[in-house]
Formats: sequence, C-alpha cells, structure tokens
Amino acid sequence: MDKNTITGFVLITLVVIAFSWFSRPSEAELRQRQEQDSIAAAMQQQQEERIKQELAEAATAQALPADSASLFFAKREGQEQEIVLENNVVKVTLSTLGGTVEQAELKGFDSRYGGNVTLLSRKETQMSFAFEGKQENIITSDYYFRPEAVTDTSVTMMLDQPGKVLAISYQLRPDSYMLDINISTQGLSGFFSPSTKTMTVNWTDRIMQQEKGYDFENRYSTLTYKRTDKGTKHLKETRNDEKTVDEPLDWIAFKNQFFSAVMIAPDNFTDAHLTSIQETEKKAGFLKTYGAEAKTAFDPTGSQPTRMQFYLGPNDFHKLKAHNDLTLAPKDLELEKLVDLGWPLFRWINRWFIIYLFDWLTAFGLPMGIVLALLTIIVKTLVYPTTKKSFMSSAKMRVLKPQIDALNQKYPKQEDAMKKQQEMMQIYSQYGVSPMGGCLPMLIQTPIWIALFNFVPNAIELRGQSFLWADDLSAYDDIIRWGKDLWLIGDHLSIFCVLFCLTNIINTWISMRQQQNQLTGEQAQQMKMMQYMMYFMPLMFFFMFNNYSSGLCYYYFLSGLLNILMMWYLRRSTDDAKLLAKLEAYREQHKNDPKKTSGMAARLEALQKMAEEQQRNNRR
Repeated sequence: MDKNTITGFVLITLVVIAFSWFSRPSEAELRQRQEQDSIAAAMQQQQEERIKQELAEAATAQALPADSASLFFAKREGQEQEIVLENNVVKVTLSTLGGTVEQAELKGFDSRYGGNVTLLSRKETQMSFAFEGKQENIITSDYYFRPEAVTDTSVTMMLDQPGKVLAISYQLRPDSYMLDINISTQGLSGFFSPSTKTMTVNWTDRIMQQEKGYDFENRYSTLTYKRTDKGTKHLKETRNDEKTVDEPLDWIAFKNQFFSAVMIAPDNFTDAHLTSIQETEKKAGFLKTYGAEAKTAFDPTGSQPTRMQFYLGPNDFHKLKAHNDLTLAPKDLELEKLVDLGWPLFRWINRWFIIYLFDWLTAFGLPMGIVLALLTIIVKTLVYPTTKKSFMSSAKMRVLKPQIDALNQKYPKQEDAMKKQQEMMQIYSQYGVSPMGGCLPMLIQTPIWIALFNFVPNAIELRGQSFLWADDLSAYDDIIRWGKDLWLIGDHLSIFCVLFCLTNIINTWISMRQQQNQLTGEQAQQMKMMQYMMYFMPLMFFFMFNNYSSGLCYYYFLSGLLNILMMWYLRRSTDDAKLLAKLEAYREQHKNDPKKTSGMAARLEALQKMAEEQQRNNRR
C-alpha cells in the first residue's frame, strides 16, 4: 500500500465522518422529519393500496356482475374449507375459496415467533388465476371450489357444473419442497375466444420478518426473477420499486434472507408486472409487500393443461440445486442463484472453493463456531505464501533503507526528484527487489475476503446456531443492548464486531510501522502525520458491521487475529542482517549481467531524458 493509496483511504474516511457529523439533524429538524415521515407513511400506505387495487382490478377486468347469467354463479357462495398437503419437510394449506395456496410451513426451521417458519400466511397472502372469456372472466378468488381425490399429498380443486369443469390439481412431491400445479378445463372451449392463449396469475404477499435483525434481513430480501436463457435480476432491496418485464421469465421468487416462495412456469411467464413496497414501521413484524402479475400459457380447449410449480422452502444452495431436477421445464432453472454469492468472480470462488470447504467441515458435525474457525485457519494457511511474499518484499526494502537515505542526501532538491527516483529503481534492480512485490499478493487475497463477505450472511447453516455469547451466528450478537436506537449504532453493541475492529486497529498499526520503515525523508514525515488518521477506518467498520451477522464479524475477527500472529512470526523469524547478506550476494552474483531497464525504471529513464531535452531546448 503506497502513500497515495493510504492518502485516498484517509480522505474517504474523513469525508464520510465529516459528512455524517455535519449532516446530523437538529432537534427542530428531527421534529420536522418525524412529521414528514408520518406524511410519507400515509402516502406509502396509499401507494400500497393503489397497487393492490390495480392488481385486483386487472384480475377482475370485464367481469360481469354476480347474477344468475354468470358462469358458475352457484359457486360464488359456499363455506370455506382448508385442505392440508403434507410431507416430511413442508406443510401446505389450500383454501377452497379460490382453490389456491394460502399458507406454507417449513418443518425443521424454527420461527422467531414460535413453531415452524411460516413462509406464506393466510392473512397476508392473496393469489388468484384469471381466465379471459368472451363475455366475462373467470377469477378463481370469486368462487368456492370442491375438493376431490384428497390424499395426504394431493388434491384436485373442482369448479364445475354439468358439462363444464375448471380443475386445479396439486401434487406435493415426496421429501421435497416442490408443489406441482396442473390447471385444465373440460367443456369450456365455447366460453373462451379462439384467440385466447394465456391466463393471468395474480399474487401478492406481505413478507414476514423471519430473523432478528430487521435491517440486515431486509438487505437480503428481494423479489427476484429469472429471465429465460439469461441470469436473474431483482427489485430494489431497501426502497419501493416497480417494474414491468417485457422478456419471458422462468420463475418469480418472493425471497426472504433464508426462505423463498418461488412460482415456476415451465412454459414461461410473460408480461410480468412486479412490485415491492417497503414497510413503514420496522417493528410491525414485516419487511415489505411483494406483488406479481404475469401471464402464462393456457389452452382453452382443455387438451393441454397449464403446468406450474411452487418451490416453498429454504434458500439452501444444495437443496435449490437438487430441486432443479424436479422442475418440469426441460432446462436448468438455476434456482440456486437465489443464494447471493456475489459478483461473478466472487461467486466463482464461493461456488467452487468456499462451499466445498464449508461442506467438508460441517460433515464432521462440529459446532458452527468451530467450523468457521477451521475455515478461517485453512484459508489463511492457503494464502500464507502470498502473505509471506508481501512481508519479505517489505523487509527487503527495509534493509535497503540506509542506501535510500544516502540517496535522499545526494539529491535534496525537488528538481532532482526524477533523478533520485531513477537511481532508487536502479538500486532495487541491482538487489533483485521489486517495490511492487508486496501489492500483487495482497490483491490475490482480497477476492477471497470479499467472497466470504457474500457467503457467510447467506449460509442458512448458520441460522439459529449459537456460539459463545452469540445466540444466532446468522444475526448480530446483542448481549449488550439498550431501549432505543442511537445515531449510527442502533440499539445494541455487537461484541464480535468490536473484536473485529480491535484486530483491525492492530493490523493497521503493524502496516503503518512497516510503511514507516520503508519510507525516508519527507515521505516518512508525511506518513507519521497520517498514521492516526488511518485508525478512523476501523471506526467506520464498527458503524458498518454492528448490525451484520455475528458469524461474519467472528470470521473477520479470527482472520485479523491470525494475520497479527503471522506478522509476529514472520518478524521474529526474519534476520535483517542475514537478509541483507543475501541481497548483497545477489548483487555480486549479477553485477556482470547485461544491464536491462524495464518497467518503472524504463519509464522514469524516458521521462528523465524528456526533461533534460526540454531543458536544453529552453536554454536555446
């Protein structure tokens, strides 16, 4: 890390801190903001109601009044009945009013409210299928269906009258989270226009908060969709968003941090309109409201049923990947991309290295805190050669510092800076030292650091796992908490976050000492002035990570601690006198080699010649 890089970090840190400080609202501004928030909340509630109303109106467009001339008029009244389909991993409840799914409970996953995790709930989920007829529409939510052929894992919802049938069949796959849906008709070909080729799916759900940390879970919860033959996209995570998607979609997912309800269309969804509305009150127990309206293939003659599927389960990479084989679509739907492993490079590291290593460690049945510790040790061991190379590059420059100091005395004037730099590069070249030798190894380590930043918060295996004082490694540890939110901190203090920041401060101190041992003259003085400013970065990390998962802070703490131990060992095991002797031997061995100028030295030499030529021209 050179002087310019350090200066950049310092300036960024100071700007962020200064902006945060000066932008703090006054008491009057706080009162005004509370009034504005109340107005905004009311407006947001109106927007939510508007979108829901638009979805309902779209579903009921062109429908005739409920009179005796309407098709299935007699089915508009009845008594609602719940039908439960259940296997060993999921319990799905359907309602005869509308004939659709209204609730899903995931077995083996504890809810923060008690019992099993409820992915869809009766009060908050609305779903309907709409079929456009010549004179009226059939909206399934308007009718009471008759359950037929009911078993523990299957049922057919019948909307029928003599000679006319609309049937919705559900089949829950054994030992899986996949629910198959078949929609078919009999005797209704005359009801529909010959041009009718699609039906409309309307689905809204108020997403329940499942985890302890609202902000952290909200950041990883988003309406996600998969474009046919392309990758996935999603709506904005932390603000209201609305999008009409023109291209065909394979699936639409209402996603929480660790659980998803995914509607899959083997024949694709088209003309999808998607919405995501943030909750205005964090303590309401909900994150946001998702809405989806889309079309899929429908055969009014009844010869080909409309096929759909529901994945109702955890965002577990391996389970999602395995459920790709259970889809009816003749292609890989890449459901595993619901687990956000980061941008392509970081996803590749997680996909082909971190996940395999993590799975191998968890197979021993160890506590997750021990698994993370072993994961940290293994990763640090693998990158140790690059760490050592970076340290040795700094050590070589340190033992050559007396020669660089002599060079500073030789060229004290600013106008000789280029000559001094050129001779400095020549000295490094004679001793086989590269000033940039410590940068590349650190660049190799950085992608792994960032990859784990994406992996740990999305590892459902950490959910509910306790370690030391943390009761859930997937959420922040908060044994120290208080009654209300404080500016920039929140309502708690994460001990693992504090430990992470402390190790970061120590590593910063070690790095600064190494930099000071390499720099000379004015550069050393500037570095000494900036060293205290560098300690603001760990402070910024505290404000950033206090709400993050304790598992992530725990990993970064261990990583920083191991880095301190490695630096201590390398410093203890490095004899400066022996190192200098090796460098002198290298210089002696290569003193008769043809002199080659390349890289930075070549550029400096070229600049020096240009400057000298310019000076000669000026004298003329």
